[in-house]
Amino acid sequence: MKNMTAENIIKTERLILRPWKEQDLEPFAAMNADPRVMEHFPSVKTLEESRNEYQAILEQFKKHGYGWWAVSIIDGPDFIGFVGLNHVNFETSFTPAVEIGWRLQFDYWGKGYATEGAIASLEVGFETLKLKEIVSFTATQNMKSRAVMEKIGMHHDAEDDFDHPKLPEGHPLRRHVLYRIRASEWQKRNHLSQPL
Repeated sequence: MKNMTAENIIKTERLILRPWKEQDLEPFAAMNADPRVMEHFPSVKTLEESRNEYQAILEQFKKHGYGWWAVSIIDGPDFIGFVGLNHVNFETSFTPAVEIGWRLQFDYWGKGYATEGAIASLEVGFETLKLKEIVSFTATQNMKSRAVMEKIGMHHDAEDDFDHPKLPEGHPLRRHVLYRIRASEWQKRNHLSQPL
């Protein structure tokens, strides 16, 4: 089990999901300025935009006690991105909702870190926070994130797909897919994966 400590830290086999520190802002901004990382976002972010996002993440923790956790590799780099849970900050057919999401530095893609951190986040969401359902969404063409959503047991129904209200009509990233997982599905999946 990946339990959340009183300090709001989650440890997995390879990762530490932790509260943010001031020194995370610089590598966070560098990640947000990388066009490879931001391929499925409207644009890369300026330093000011990254600073605003950083502040919004801190506010989420103050308000709810959880959010996008900064990710460190055990015995490795102190900051490689974020993984965690967040209250969806726009209105659409499935809100209010809590989403699971991730964004990692490009050099750490393809190593299973997003999946590992996301599974730990789902565990906190369902076991500690007692959420009934967690969603995730991305631009339709973002197959890498969709693959992670499927690996962690989320399911997609095309009828749930939506146009992101923060993107203008005609924008190539406006159409989004929605994935869901309910607490009952998590419990069943977790139960089946337990050793006999």
